[in-house]
Amino acid sequence: MLGDPNADNVIVEYASMTCPHCAHFYTEVFPQLKEKYIDTGKARFIFREFPLDSLAARASMVARCAGKDRFYPLLDGLFETQETWAAPGPDGQEKLKLIAKQAGFSEDSYKQCVEDKDLFNKIVAVRKKAHEEFGVDGTPAFFVNGTRLEGVGIESFDAVIEGKPETPPSG
Repeated sequence: MLGDPNADNVIVEYASMTCPHCAHFYTEVFPQLKEKYIDTGKARFIFREFPLDSLAARASMVARCAGKDRFYPLLDGLFETQETWAAPGPDGQEKLKLIAKQAGFSEDSYKQCVEDKDLFNKIVAVRKKAHEEFGVDGTPAFFVNGTRLEGVGIESFDAVIEGKPETPPSG
């Protein structure tokens, strides 16, 4: 969680670490959202995994194994560099391992992390619950105060948090 735990607004995101739309959100929209709502205490932000493939699950596991203080910085780094590591097959796994090592993982701690069946099962359970209980079928998916957003731009968050109507894009 990021932000004030007692904030009036709760933003929940379901994302896959290999989803290019999720990476776009993190690089383009999230900084605005963080500045406008999270850093000001108006909202708390909760990230939940919804891996779309095995590499996304592995990347989520690495972020979780990094620890509470390093989770969001590693998440940010993975989304910012997604184009360099999110490749199918063994190539993507090797590139993810290199990023983990740069983040302070040893060969052993990385292996222990990505082979942690309990952690993997927890991530799968979050994905399953999101799908079965909340109808999440793709990423990114956002809920603000229990309301599912249709868009992913800052205007969509404004509409729910501040009650401002969304303005259609011009052009």
